[in-house]
Amino acid sequence: MNTIVNKVIVITGGAGVIGESFVRSISENDGIAIIADIDFSAAQLLAAKVGGRSEAFTLDITDINSITILINNLMQKYGRIDAVVNNAYPRNKAYGRKLEDVSFADFCDNVDKHLGGYFLVAQQFCLAFRHQGYGNVINISSIYGSIAPRFEVYEGTQMTMPVEYAAIKAGIENLTRYFAQYFKGAGIRINSLSPGGIAADQPNDFIVAYNKKCASKGLLETKDLAGALIFLLSNESKFMTGQNLIVDDGYSL
Repeated sequence: MNTIVNKVIVITGGAGVIGESFVRSISENDGIAIIADIDFSAAQLLAAKVGGRSEAFTLDITDINSITILINNLMQKYGRIDAVVNNAYPRNKAYGRKLEDVSFADFCDNVDKHLGGYFLVAQQFCLAFRHQGYGNVINISSIYGSIAPRFEVYEGTQMTMPVEYAAIKAGIENLTRYFAQYFKGAGIRINSLSPGGIAADQPNDFIVAYNKKCASKGLLETKDLAGALIFLLSNESKFMTGQNLIVDDGYSL
């Protein structure tokens, strides 16, 4: 059955916009949602709003001690961890500039935080999963990890597709395949989920240009990712590993 009932599922960056939607979906499907976020106060507020068996924990994905403390605390409390959703989105204040304005130091810093953080979470959880005998990792990537940016949709706006983002998300997809191959036979599966654009009060020119490249809806809402997430967390996808599942209303076609 497509169920996650009673599964202990960690959502890194769980107090963020997409993270909150994931937490709600897991809770609504009777899973135990562990809201792991660097902003513990925000995680606590979300846990109070969602209710159920959601629970807030502090997590800095760039700090190995923070990760191992979380793993140890969950193992002590629940005796197991069923899955981790690698969803946090760390970046510095210079993130999001156009290519010409990106410094080498800022590029490296943002790749280090985001891609490096995903590596560290996957590494430490997979080692715990190998000892446990099973586990499930879902890395949140993006359509821009699979295709070249379509810069034309940003014309007439102050927006761009950050070069760091493209490098990070492409790295996440190959990191997913690497880990899936490395831990093959250990009862661990690792997949990535790649959303298309998410509606977030973007300029109208961008929305019109973006939506023209889609099949029906265009920009997605965070709730539109719920079905794919629950599928990857459930036993319905138990024979999937090393794969990238795209949910983008056809934008990348």
